[in-house]
Amino acid sequence: MTLNSINPANGQEIASYEEMTLGEVGTIIADVNFAYQDWKQTSFAHRATLLKRVGKILQDRKEGLGRLMTLEMGKPYSQAVAEANKCASVCDYYADNAERILANQFIETDASKSYVAYRPIGIVFAIMPWNFPFWQVLRFAAPALMAGNVGILKHASNVQGCALEIEKIFHDAGFPKNIFRTLVIGSKYVKDVINNPLVKAVTLTGSTPAGKAVAAQAGSVLKKTVLELGGSDPYIILEDADLDQAITACMIGRFLNTGQSCIAAKRFIVVEPILDEFRSKLIEAMKAQKWGDPFDEDVNIGPMVNIRSRDEVHEKVTASLENGAELLVGGEVPDVEGAFYPATLLDNVKPGMPAFDDEIFGPVASIIPVKDEAEAIRLANQTPFGLGGAVFTRDLEKGERIAANEIEAGCCFVNDFVRSDPRLPFGGIKESGYGRELSEVGIREFTNMKTVYIR
Repeated sequence: MTLNSINPANGQEIASYEEMTLGEVGTIIADVNFAYQDWKQTSFAHRATLLKRVGKILQDRKEGLGRLMTLEMGKPYSQAVAEANKCASVCDYYADNAERILANQFIETDASKSYVAYRPIGIVFAIMPWNFPFWQVLRFAAPALMAGNVGILKHASNVQGCALEIEKIFHDAGFPKNIFRTLVIGSKYVKDVINNPLVKAVTLTGSTPAGKAVAAQAGSVLKKTVLELGGSDPYIILEDADLDQAITACMIGRFLNTGQSCIAAKRFIVVEPILDEFRSKLIEAMKAQKWGDPFDEDVNIGPMVNIRSRDEVHEKVTASLENGAELLVGGEVPDVEGAFYPATLLDNVKPGMPAFDDEIFGPVASIIPVKDEAEAIRLANQTPFGLGGAVFTRDLEKGERIAANEIEAGCCFVNDFVRSDPRLPFGGIKESGYGRELSEVGIREFTNMKTVYIR
């Protein structure tokens, strides 16, 4: 079986990759485990030196890496280059901070000495998506390797070029060959990899159904998982919001990566006193969005990842319109080659419509009118997801109260769009997953938090 990389802008095959056999996968896992025995004994300083080199390579090669991302999954080229730079930042963060974060934590008890030691656990198996093909991998790999673990990657089938390039970057930076390996496999071998006794933990970024399946399998063999899953992020626009600021954040939050992001702004919940003005400004901003060739510097909406995904988005738009939503912008499949879909805006979206209930993974935004703040919060939380959210108001005390106490999500921003940052924990609740990546919390997820007690 081959895994094919298809350019979503024109449907042309970029490359094909022969899938590894189960025997080859087993050999790689054994080799990685063998390498772990030495790697876990290395110093933080040594690991940091190598990880800094990874960051430098990412920056030096960002144009070529950006081109590869754009060709394989359609991300606008400027955004792809920015992704490579962001990957360098997470390498630098953990290279600079891992030793401090994982230092022994001394706790006063009746012992002469007692503390928590953070120790590596071994092989971490990462199952990663196509939408941020470098960032999703590096934000797992950087902390995992700095903690003394080793990693194996099962990337999305359509971005095997990116997957193999990431492995090469680690090798070029001086990491021993088997500290980080890419498995060229489809989904059929995931269960076997999880069941391998040498694999100690699993991290997945992907859909909620995929997360449930992986969690169930890992649970059956008592292996820890961290899951970052789907989202339907609400952005609450209150009557005292700076509307220009809110519109800017909503547009970036919704259309980054052609709207194909779990933390994209998907539901704009707007109170009635400023609804007409917000709608008018948003329509103007939406109409200014240009779709087309992702290498065109004027284009900010590239192709979706494939025709099937594009059609699924259009089906949800159509079903929402049939259930009473109003189409303000876009909503038609372009008669062109490639998986393109224009910036689309729906109004009067309500519960029971796909645009409200489901995660629309594409360049579609929904306006949800509400009477007041209380209704806005209620509808924001009326979702099985709980990844991110945002609230816009000039009253920062009120905004903080809503963000900290009212919105049911793993992260909530005030007067800005939701995004990940190496310095802050990232993850969700409810059907958006569990566990946290990034920050001090993320690096400790895949460590043995060992109690040491000396009488």
